[in-house]
Amino acid sequence: MLATKNYKFWFCTGSQDLYGDECLEHVAEHSKIIVAKLNESGLLPFEVVWKPTLITNELIRKTFNEANNDEECAGVITWMHTFSPAKSWILGLQEFRKPLLHLHTQFNEEIPYDTIDMDFMNENQSAHGDREYGHIVTRMGIERKVIVGHWSDKVVQERIASWMRTAIGVIESSHIRVMRVADNMRNVAVTEGDKVEAHLKFGWEIDAYPVNEIAESVAAVSAADTNALVEEYYSKYDILLEGRDPEEFKKHVAVQAQIELGFERFLEEKNYHAIVTHFGDLGALQQLPGLAIQRLMEKGYGFGGEGDWKTAAMVRLMKIMTQGVKDAKGTSFMEDYTYNFVKGKEGILQAHMLEVCPSIADGPISIKCQPLSMGDREDPTRLVFTSKEGHGVACSLIDLGNRFRLIINDVDCKKVEKPMPKLPVATNFWVPQPDLYTGAEAWILAGGAHHTAFSYDLTAEQMGDWAAAMSIEAVYIDKDTTIRQFKNELMWNSVFYK
Repeated sequence: MLATKNYKFWFCTGSQDLYGDECLEHVAEHSKIIVAKLNESGLLPFEVVWKPTLITNELIRKTFNEANNDEECAGVITWMHTFSPAKSWILGLQEFRKPLLHLHTQFNEEIPYDTIDMDFMNENQSAHGDREYGHIVTRMGIERKVIVGHWSDKVVQERIASWMRTAIGVIESSHIRVMRVADNMRNVAVTEGDKVEAHLKFGWEIDAYPVNEIAESVAAVSAADTNALVEEYYSKYDILLEGRDPEEFKKHVAVQAQIELGFERFLEEKNYHAIVTHFGDLGALQQLPGLAIQRLMEKGYGFGGEGDWKTAAMVRLMKIMTQGVKDAKGTSFMEDYTYNFVKGKEGILQAHMLEVCPSIADGPISIKCQPLSMGDREDPTRLVFTSKEGHGVACSLIDLGNRFRLIINDVDCKKVEKPMPKLPVATNFWVPQPDLYTGAEAWILAGGAHHTAFSYDLTAEQMGDWAAAMSIEAVYIDKDTTIRQFKNELMWNSVFYK
């Protein structure tokens, strides 16, 4: 489900013909070496493709339009080896529609003190040429990422790799399609939003389906297919009967298996990448989808509870951005539930009624079957686990009426102090930075939702870069946040984004 295109990134070097063919030969040679070494580093998640040196208006424009039309090109990395007159880039930049990285580097790491002469100075002008290029991009108001440092530096390479994942998020955002099963929970404000504006801003298609249409897909799943998936469940997860009759328990599990298969087939047939459900409108479904949704999220689908299509799309987006991350720790839909205010042990218990992605699990994953007061259906089965320790980001995309705002909170996930044997849901426990009190106050001031798209494998910088590419407001809650500064930032943003 999570498969994306075999994306590549073009490496475009700027120069001009003022210093002759020999200089241009060196420029091309140096660019090829940089591209080869970047690809050999093993740090980049996608291939970098060398392109011939850009020295004329016509070639720059032609190259950028070719990048636009190449479905495998997810963005362009630009570098000015020598001085490249900025007006040459105007038409190409005006027509370019993909993510742009300005790599401010130079071929040599150190000044060759003993041999440097004017020929070297003329040929190696990145400190000069990149400023000329940077000026025109700024004057044109074009969003781009700027990374400064020597191309061989591991830190620089890691920053390029990080930007690549953001660029994939920008490209793939326009392909996200969210299927709404029923509507938003009645009278809830934060899960609402302007779907037309979301389509315009992010490229998201958000469509509604009657719950019984997908229920028919569930009912069409054969007993053989259902039973085969149940056996997979029983071989993969611990079964916690907790006094329930084994056969009766298995029947409840089979309902979720049938829902998983029916939902997945419906999503594939209709080409959707995220789904929302609502416990208040389940139609012919026997149970609120729990284990089924958890498994679909693990396969790469986005999800939002109670009709929260914004969070569903963000979960899908963040799963795309983390695809292929080495030693990934997981990405999930999450919800704030309850606080621990004990001094020195503060934090927020995160969970949901049922639907937390097992990609974030630490240790055993169990299947439980417990009553659920909401939904007015039979007892649903769900996967129960505790989550990994470590740093993560929790994101909330909200609609303020005149604009979208992405709230990005760095959080530190920890183990709970004691077991919670009577709580039959998957959980995470985290402390928002800079601390619970400041983090929660800032979140509320910003209008953050109780639902979040959470990931261990992305950074606040990556999510902020995505928001910048989407031309929406982003606010950060992290170790440096103070309430005075944060309130001022919200006030300034209200003027800028008005």
